[in-house]
Amino acid sequence: MEHAKSGPGSWPEMADVVPVPQDDGPSPVVPIAYRDDFREVMDYFRALYFAGERSLRALRLTAEAIELNPGNYTVWHFRRLILEALDYDLLREMNFVEKIAECNPKNYQIWHHKRWLAEKLGPDVANKEHEFTMKILALDAKNYHAWSHRQWVLQALGGWESELQYCNQLLEEDIFNNSAWNQRYLVITRSPLLGGLMAMRDSELDYTIEAILANPQNESPWRYLKGLYKGENNLLVADERISDVCLKVLKNDWSCVFALSLLLDLLRSGLQPSDELKATVEPIRNSNPEMADADLATAVCCALQKCDPLRVNYWSWYKTTLSSQIS
Repeated sequence: MEHAKSGPGSWPEMADVVPVPQDDGPSPVVPIAYRDDFREVMDYFRALYFAGERSLRALRLTAEAIELNPGNYTVWHFRRLILEALDYDLLREMNFVEKIAECNPKNYQIWHHKRWLAEKLGPDVANKEHEFTMKILALDAKNYHAWSHRQWVLQALGGWESELQYCNQLLEEDIFNNSAWNQRYLVITRSPLLGGLMAMRDSELDYTIEAILANPQNESPWRYLKGLYKGENNLLVADERISDVCLKVLKNDWSCVFALSLLLDLLRSGLQPSDELKATVEPIRNSNPEMADADLATAVCCALQKCDPLRVNYWSWYKTTLSSQIS
């Protein structure tokens, strides 16, 4: 670390600095009981900050302040001004911020500072940044800050070469990792190496169907599947593998909300159901006498009202939008 054990009042280079106490006004109602070491550091910080001093001693002081409060955005901002003024070694600064980030992996200011550094250092640090986010995500696979930083690095600096394999690895470890599914979608749609969604759709659909059949109650692959056909409902309906996966799941569990929901979307978009699919859904129709004469889409919607009670009002509304021509 770049800070000393003792406070700045004992640093020889600070001998000419007059600390500036925090001004809480003449009669603070509830003054904050700061620790003595925190108060000392911030009093010296204010002195250099108000003076606009860009020096090594100011840089050292910001490191001390950051250790006491890594979320102080004013300190981080001032540190960046100092780094630029001193033309400081930014790789050394990256090592500093990574040590802080490992202990504070969900701190906005730290990740902002890291992005600022990476942007200045350029594509040469892309792989190192990916290694760091992998390290953080190994501790918490859902860390939003790490994912956001990783996505920014990919799109701004590169490093796409092994990203799909990384997504494969994460999903092998935990197929329910919705963050990994989200990252996978980014890769197949944004990577300059894979040819885009149209080129990847067929193989991704096979991968997704396999994941669905392994864990039908896992919402992530169902949503991923729909994302593969975003804005292209005609293709969603035309691919028989999609209605087929609904059929396979509903044969084993006719109450699977995700399969029912996708089937309803397919029917509304013009799917002409096979006799086998109609027969599979027939128990749903027979479970409620009021649905005896209902078309297939309405019957599926009624089933969703029963199987998805948290969204019963939504499905009730949805049913009113269905055309009686859907069958």
